[in-house]
Amino acid sequence: MKKDKVVIIGSTGSIGTQTIDVIETVGDKEIVALACKSNIKKLYEQVKKLNVKLVAVFDEEKASEFQSICKKKKMNVRVMSGMDGLITLATLKSATMVMVSVVGMIGIRPTLSAVKAKKIILLANKESLVCAGDIIMPLAKKNKVEIRPVDSEHSAIWQCLKGEDEKAVSKIIVTASGGPFYGKTLSELKNIKVEDALNHPNWAMGKKITIDSSTLVNKGLEVMEAHHLFNMPYDKIEVVVQRESLIHSMVEFKDSAIKAQIGVPSMRIPIEYALYLSNRKFINEKKVDWSKIDKISIGKPDLKTFKGLALAYEAIKIGGLMPSVYNALNEVAVHNFLNKKINYLDIANFIEKGMKKFQKKKLNKKKFTVNDIEATMEFAESMSL
Repeated sequence: MKKDKVVIIGSTGSIGTQTIDVIETVGDKEIVALACKSNIKKLYEQVKKLNVKLVAVFDEEKASEFQSICKKKKMNVRVMSGMDGLITLATLKSATMVMVSVVGMIGIRPTLSAVKAKKIILLANKESLVCAGDIIMPLAKKNKVEIRPVDSEHSAIWQCLKGEDEKAVSKIIVTASGGPFYGKTLSELKNIKVEDALNHPNWAMGKKITIDSSTLVNKGLEVMEAHHLFNMPYDKIEVVVQRESLIHSMVEFKDSAIKAQIGVPSMRIPIEYALYLSNRKFINEKKVDWSKIDKISIGKPDLKTFKGLALAYEAIKIGGLMPSVYNALNEVAVHNFLNKKINYLDIANFIEKGMKKFQKKKLNKKKFTVNDIEATMEFAESMSL
């Protein structure tokens, strides 16, 4: 049996590095190409270790710099750049699987291209479906393309649905840890620093996703993604807070039975499942120590304090391009918060202000293209902080 050949777009980030780790631990897959946004130091380490001959660097200056490094080190590596480079890797003829784990809207075109090329897609880029689910999912169905979710919540739902009749599902329940500020009031959040927001109690993730988790924007994006992945109406997708991060999501059925996927908070598990499906592999991950678990709590999210999630429901209700606008505004706001240009509470305020402006200008479209989606980022970037 031939090994799957895997392309990793976003190899230097948290998901990308863990994907490499899982493949190295388990074997039975071959990594044939790597792509990153700009972290060429990490990319160099990966290329050297894996002996990969094809890479792409989205940042063109960094791509040129990486090419010079390879030439100096006499490494036979083909270096591509920009969006064209990412798309070339996503459609690589020899590849059977494409992991899309870049953060942000730059993941949309590679994902769409991989669908057109009929690759198995391991999806860890929320924005692809949040913004372009109405484009990507019908094409995936037409091309009989597998889209395997890698986000822990969506992987959990996917595992719970396995072997079940989708007509028997009454509700999907997406769990949230609540982040580092669960239970805080607005006045307590006024002076939150970047370092505070990056201190997640349970998960080790990239900076952007960690901030999104703290604001609960991440849950809004996950509700949108779940809608597209599982063809589930929004009113049948519920968010609950599960502080211990043991229950990764649940599915409720018409007979009131509920299935939950439970495990330690580790992204290696959903990565392994997406790579190997039901043929579960030993990945040397720690186990749940039930002797130390005295409770598993379930609560409701605070939509008034964490209005980023409330705004997601508003974007869903409006529809059209508004989910893309919501996502784009959040990307811009989080970038500026991480660079200490705005305060923590300004993230949700910026999203709210931008959504109102977009509606007022009557820029929304019910039918749209990828170009229209990318224009929402231009709109978000044009907003004053």
